[in-house]
Amino acid sequence: MIARLLKEVKEFKKDVCLTPAFMLLEVAMEMIIPLLMASIIDDGVEAGDMGHIFKVGGLMVIAAGIGLYAGIEGGRYGARASTGFARNLRQSMFENIQSFSFANIDRFSQSSLITRLTTDVTNLQNSFQMILRIGARAPASVIVALCMSFYISPELAQIYLWAALVLAVVIGFITVRTKKVFEQVFKKYDELNASVQENVSGIRVVKAFVREEYETAKFHMASENLCRMFIRAERNLVGMMPIMQGMVYACILLISWFGAKLIVAETLTTGELMSLLAYCMNILFSLMMLSMIFVMITMSVASAERVTEVLNEKSTITNPKEPVMEVADGAVDFIKVDFAYGEGAAENVLSDINLHIASGEMIGIIGSTGSSKTSLVNLIPRLYDVKSGQVLVGGVNVKDYDIDTLRDEVAVVLQNNVLFSGTILDNLRWGDPNASDEDCARACRLACADEFIEGFPDGYDTYIEQGGTNVSGGQRQRLCIARALLKKPKVLILDDSTSAVDTTTDANIRKAFREEIPGTTKIIIAQRVSSVQDADRIVVLDDGRINGIGTHQELLQNNAIYRDVYESQTGGSSGDFDEPE
Repeated sequence: MIARLLKEVKEFKKDVCLTPAFMLLEVAMEMIIPLLMASIIDDGVEAGDMGHIFKVGGLMVIAAGIGLYAGIEGGRYGARASTGFARNLRQSMFENIQSFSFANIDRFSQSSLITRLTTDVTNLQNSFQMILRIGARAPASVIVALCMSFYISPELAQIYLWAALVLAVVIGFITVRTKKVFEQVFKKYDELNASVQENVSGIRVVKAFVREEYETAKFHMASENLCRMFIRAERNLVGMMPIMQGMVYACILLISWFGAKLIVAETLTTGELMSLLAYCMNILFSLMMLSMIFVMITMSVASAERVTEVLNEKSTITNPKEPVMEVADGAVDFIKVDFAYGEGAAENVLSDINLHIASGEMIGIIGSTGSSKTSLVNLIPRLYDVKSGQVLVGGVNVKDYDIDTLRDEVAVVLQNNVLFSGTILDNLRWGDPNASDEDCARACRLACADEFIEGFPDGYDTYIEQGGTNVSGGQRQRLCIARALLKKPKVLILDDSTSAVDTTTDANIRKAFREEIPGTTKIIIAQRVSSVQDADRIVVLDDGRINGIGTHQELLQNNAIYRDVYESQTGGSSGDFDEPE
């Protein structure tokens, strides 16, 4: 885990090396000052030698200046190293997330990924900076100060040693207890972010159903749970500072008491006692800093595990060693295909699918909710891999293609239409970054989107809010269809993508497809029979299996499910595909 995280230091290795180097220089200067102070007291003040006082005082000023410079530089390089490390972490995580297959994405919730990219990385950034600065400074300060103390007075130095051992035991005990709490804290962060994200993205639904109080109560519960977890963690940590301070004062009292006796016995000088007190404060202050590092590391271990989990996640879909770089045509074949979500799933979502779709053919797919229509078409651009069997596009197994090449030739308009913040042209050019204004206008005409776009004051330069919230559902669907058409794909998949448009517009879109892109294979998933009845063939799915294949007329005669749905939608009943017989 640590090795994987340290790979993200990259171009900031120089800063990582210089930070502890400057901190050690600062420690060296701090350790010299008590000795110089002892010399001023013993050889200057008590001897009445002003020259010695000025000489050694000047050295103290120089040492303090060097220490100040080292501290500033250490802080500067430490800040660069930690912020650069955090930037690289987020970049690597984001890039890896972009490579995830749908199966990988299913393993992580959106709120969890957001927490990992923000809160968890920030924790690691803070810990990394503390380790580089205090992690180098505090141990060095403790070791050098102890050595100097033993050099001055082994008897009194033993007080430090015992104090350090007691504090080490206390810090270790508190760290172990607190770590378990922080491991649970970040799961609560996920729940809090999930509540916020769900509420903000669905705020219109919340207001339409007057559920503000319910959502507020749900957020309050998530926030309260997080608060309780932090209180538990702080309760474990709260005793650390009083114990530290008590140990500091106890050491000062003991050193002063026994030191005074040694001075009377003339085995210790006044200057040496002052030096020992300075080293005492230095040692115990450094131990306090170390305790802060342990607390921060305790918090960050859970974050490090969560971040590393994302960094180490490998896409379940990868390119073959020698991928096919060209799709011959839009022919699609399913050969004895079985599919299930997740490894080791007990039940298949799709079973024994055998289907040939000729290039340029228009295929309709219809079936009840949960019949796995979307799962079927997701296998064509290899958004998921089959459990067994083969899916061929252009006569080649989709697993043999370069993934980008395959997906460039298979355009999918998903059920959940997503537009991004930017102008209409910006959104359209997701399909083809080099598309001209004329290309965009043509695609919009095919998708019957040109009429409402031209009605906007800014036309194709109209700004679309994030998620397309400032256009209607039908307009959003038509823009997404136009965006897919700009890819000039060999296979076009519409996954219930005209559900929000009227039947006349739906018919005009299908007519434009047939006339303007006859060579493109068109696969239309729909709930309305009217959306697929003029397709070359219609596939009826039921419970993950093909129940029937044929033209509209053939299915009316030979397929009971299709006939019942057609009659329910044209005979004045509810028209609900899922209506029980």
